[in-house]
Amino acid sequence: MKESIEQQSNSPAKKAAIPPYMKAVSGSLGGIVEASCLQPIDVIKTRLQLDRTGTYKGIIHCGATVSRTEGVRALWKGLTPFATHLTLKYALRMGSNAVLQTAFKDSETGKLSNRGRILAGFGAGVLEALAIVTPFEVVKIRLQQQKGLSPELLKYKGPIHCARMIVREEGLLGLWAGAAPTVMRNGTNQAAMFTAKNAFDVLLWKKHEGDGKVLQPWQSMISGFLAGTAGPVCTGPFDVVKTRLMAQSREGGNLKYKGMIHAIRTIYAEEGLLALWKGLLPRLMRIPPGQAIMWTVADQITGLYERRYIHNAPL
Repeated sequence: MKESIEQQSNSPAKKAAIPPYMKAVSGSLGGIVEASCLQPIDVIKTRLQLDRTGTYKGIIHCGATVSRTEGVRALWKGLTPFATHLTLKYALRMGSNAVLQTAFKDSETGKLSNRGRILAGFGAGVLEALAIVTPFEVVKIRLQQQKGLSPELLKYKGPIHCARMIVREEGLLGLWAGAAPTVMRNGTNQAAMFTAKNAFDVLLWKKHEGDGKVLQPWQSMISGFLAGTAGPVCTGPFDVVKTRLMAQSREGGNLKYKGMIHAIRTIYAEEGLLALWKGLLPRLMRIPPGQAIMWTVADQITGLYERRYIHNAPL
């Protein structure tokens, strides 16, 4: 009995972790703020990716053209599904990543290796892609690609109507068009993002999860911004292919793109290699700032919880 007590006292103590539900709450609140701020950039990105004729000369020209011909509110087209999508996506991403990280931690020391962090991030990205991202982005992209001022002339009248029309015309699986490149994009993105965010927190601010330290908002913004830069460059082709597959419908004939590999080959053959990175600049304008906003909100919520309920420090 005495030996067992001594063994327990000599074994490394496991740090108490922030529960997954708090990570989910922090992510969802961060998603609401992010969506409201950055929706116009997402609309411009989608229009540029779908532009095969050179209508738009660049980001500024695209935004100005949309505002002039369709009204300023057109830059917030698809905001309802986008905000809902981000809120649910970040809740699932942050919560599932916390659960997976717990599963990959060393059972004796409670420490998480870099390999475990990468796998947890990839798993969270795959889960969010299949459960939330794909159907919401299909609806969002169909709404964003519509051009015109008169609602009567638009095929889709709103998010619910759009979803119903897709299911009626293309079947339920129509809401999961482009699932394969979305899974690859999100899995890779989240593996890189969670790993990079932790690395930047440690490198720049000496912040370790569970140490009770709450980062200042500007510190979270810098770490989040830097962590959000690598993904778009690496996953550009997946994002372009995802957008093309989601935007096409069966109305009026056969589908141009038969799947992810066929789409990559077709775009490369018809438009050149650089076409696979169309919309990269607006993605870089949206994702890193979006991650900066989301992590600023999320870090404050989880940091305050950590101090109050884990370390019992005054707020």
